[in-house]
Amino acid sequence: MTLITEFEKRGKWLFKYRSKLPVILLVMGMLVYYFTVKNASKHKNLELFKFIGLAVCLFGLYIRIIVIGHTPKNTSGRNKSKQIADKLNTLGIYSIVRNPLYLGNFFMWLGISIITQNIYFIIIFVLVYWLYYERIIFAEEQFLIKKFGKKYIDWTLKTPTFTPNFRLWKKADLPFSLKNVLKREYNGFFNVFLVIFLLDVEEKIIIGGPFKIFTTWTILFIIALLIFITLRTLKKITKILDVEGR
Repeated sequence: MTLITEFEKRGKWLFKYRSKLPVILLVMGMLVYYFTVKNASKHKNLELFKFIGLAVCLFGLYIRIIVIGHTPKNTSGRNKSKQIADKLNTLGIYSIVRNPLYLGNFFMWLGISIITQNIYFIIIFVLVYWLYYERIIFAEEQFLIKKFGKKYIDWTLKTPTFTPNFRLWKKADLPFSLKNVLKREYNGFFNVFLVIFLLDVEEKIIIGGPFKIFTTWTILFIIALLIFITLRTLKKITKILDVEGR
């Protein structure tokens, strides 16, 4: 098996099971956070780093919102087992970076890593994320080359893989659709607050003392949960969030 074939095969496998990576990172992060809390001096900076982490997570979510808000159906999706691309996205945020969804995911999980305050874990996360998605991107590129040929290759020659070049910006051909965002991104929004809530509960258990139920993170989690349930219900039993061609 050639190296190219092996990379493509591994990339397809990692693409299929890419939803498992966040679970692994969460388990590792909670383990690292245990030692962070244990060694924190009077726990002064724990809340501060949770807010910093949340800000970075929401920045990553914002990137995903920009992508989803302007993209048509059967592109830029959460496909589970195979690549789907009815058309090649080269406008909007895709005019400045080729993999904006993965860039958004990176910042969302970087935010969680920052909460641990462990520089070694942050470095390991960055390396693992890069190696993992490098192979997924390779497999995706092989698929897109076969489907779109020269048009795709010409786009890759001028558009960065992962680091945006804002000088290349070209306006998206579809208007921003809030409905499409609400329909497709409620999971990511909820998961951000769920993970930070779990870290907060872990922290309170480790520190001990009187256990406060209604902390800031509990309230934010409840709000996020209500939004999640509402949007999921609307998606499953109504067509309120449906947008033609999205």
